[in-house]
Amino acid sequence: MVVTARSPLHLLVNFVAFEIGWFAAVLGAAHQRVWQGVAVAMLVVLLHLLMSHRVLRELQLLFCVMVIGAVWDSALAATHIIQYPSGQVLPATAPVWIIAVWALFATTLNVSMVFLRGRPLLAAFIGIVGAPLSFLGGMHLNALQFPDTNKALLALAIGWALWMPLMIYLAKRFDGVSVVDERLTAVEVMS
Repeated sequence: MVVTARSPLHLLVNFVAFEIGWFAAVLGAAHQRVWQGVAVAMLVVLLHLLMSHRVLRELQLLFCVMVIGAVWDSALAATHIIQYPSGQVLPATAPVWIIAVWALFATTLNVSMVFLRGRPLLAAFIGIVGAPLSFLGGMHLNALQFPDTNKALLALAIGWALWMPLMIYLAKRFDGVSVVDERLTAVEVMS
């Protein structure tokens, strides 16, 4: 039996902290203060980890999501679907600030987005709608550019229709937020 640690206050803190981190990272990129935005984002990630019951599992989730994000956004940058004016360590790759945003996003998967578990179609739908809107917001704040807006929004919608259900699956697999009932055996906890 798993008892959740997701109180209404925890859900609110998670959601608000994500928004603060997202705006810091995006506005930092838009105003050539990438590292300041990344620092705020990493403080949000640290807050999330401090509120987690099994930090190693949450770190595994964050790592998986950051790798997905780095590869996906690097592919979008390399194919010129999205252009990032600041924060790139190497040309045609995902900038450091967008990888920080992926880490931020991972902090929501086991808290404010836990309702998507067991609902892959809803997760895909939220990916189809939410990701393009988020990237549009980033574009309007001058953190990124779309050479062809329709092409970019279509690519984002298709990609996130696939990524969201996968990330929800990974979140369940690496859930470090839930409190595990101490009566469970070691084998049950590890599965």
